[in-house]
Amino acid sequence: MLLNEFDYFLPENLIAQKPIEPRNFSRLMILDPVEKKITHEHFYNFKNFLSAGDTLIFNDTRVIPARLIGKKSTGAKVEIFLLRRIDSTTWETLAKPGKKVLEGAEIFFGDELSCKILSRTNFGGRIVKFQFDGIFEEILDRLGETPLPPYIHEKLSDAERYQTVYNRERGSAAAPTAGLHFTTEQMTELKNLGVNLGFVTLHVGLGTFRPVQVEKIEDHEMHEEFFTIPEETAKLIHNTKVSGKKIIAVGTTSVRTLESAAIDNFSVKIGSDSTKIFIYPGYEFKIVDAMITNFHLPKSTLIMLVSAFAGKDFILDAYKIAVENNYRFFSFGDAMFIERRQ
Repeated sequence: MLLNEFDYFLPENLIAQKPIEPRNFSRLMILDPVEKKITHEHFYNFKNFLSAGDTLIFNDTRVIPARLIGKKSTGAKVEIFLLRRIDSTTWETLAKPGKKVLEGAEIFFGDELSCKILSRTNFGGRIVKFQFDGIFEEILDRLGETPLPPYIHEKLSDAERYQTVYNRERGSAAAPTAGLHFTTEQMTELKNLGVNLGFVTLHVGLGTFRPVQVEKIEDHEMHEEFFTIPEETAKLIHNTKVSGKKIIAVGTTSVRTLESAAIDNFSVKIGSDSTKIFIYPGYEFKIVDAMITNFHLPKSTLIMLVSAFAGKDFILDAYKIAVENNYRFFSFGDAMFIERRQ
C-alpha cells in the first residue's frame, strides 16, 4: 500500500488555530461504515449515539512543558524537546539544530538545569542526562514551554486548553486531542445515563511528530510509546464486551493502547508496557467497536489507522465532505464518531 493513497487536499484556512468555546460546541461528523452514511451533528449531542452499558475509554495523560530552550557553552541556542523518560535523570529527546548537537555537548537552561548529550537514537533523536538541584518536575514547570503542533501559529491564552479536563498522568509530548472536546459536565451527564468511563494512559511521543518517509507504508516503523492499563479498566472492558455493549475509544492513542494490550476479543492485559503498534488497512480490530477522533494530517499514520477502522475510500470521501462543509481540522478542530456495527 502506497503513501500517496492517504493524501487529500486541505485548504490552509481550515486548520484550526484556536480551540472552540465551550469545548463541546465543536462539530461532530457521524460515520456509518456499514451503510456508508455520513451525518452532521455537534459534540454536545454525542450522548444520543450511546446506550447504557457502553464504555468510553479515555487516555488520561497530561502534556508536560516538554520544550526547553538553552545554550551551549559557545552561546549557540539549542532547543531540547522531551519525548520519553528513561530514568530519573535521563530522557529521550529531539534536539534542534540536530547537526550541531553532538555527543558530549552540554546545554545550559539558566542556572538551575543543564544536560549532557549522551548518544544519538535510531530515529535521529538524542539521549540526554540532566543535572539539577531540586525536583525536576518543578524546575520543568518553571523553565519549559508546553508544546503546540507546528501547524498552530497562534499562542494560547490558557495553556490548559491543550489539556483534557480529565488529565492526571504527566508524561506526554502532545495532547490526546480527541479528548479535548469533552467537558466535565458532559462526562457527568454520560455517567448519569449509565455510560461507563474507563481510563488508560499512553504518553504520546515521537510517533505524533514523525512523518512517514517511505513509499510503501508497510516499511514504516513506529516509535515506542509507554502505556498503562489499570486492573479496574481491564475488568470494565471485559464486562462490557461480554455483555454485548460497545467499547468506544476516545482518540487514536486509546485505540493503540487497547489493541496493543488485547489478549482476545474480550480481554486486555493489565499493567504497563511499551508499544510500537502500527495500524493500517488490513488490521483486524479486537477490542475497539467505535472511536472518536479528530481529522488528521494527510499521509499520517493516524489517517491510516482510521482508514483501517472504517475503510480507506470511505474515510477519504468523508474528509472531502468535511472540506466542502468547512469542518475545522487537526488538534483544535472538529471530531468524527465512527462505529463498526457487527
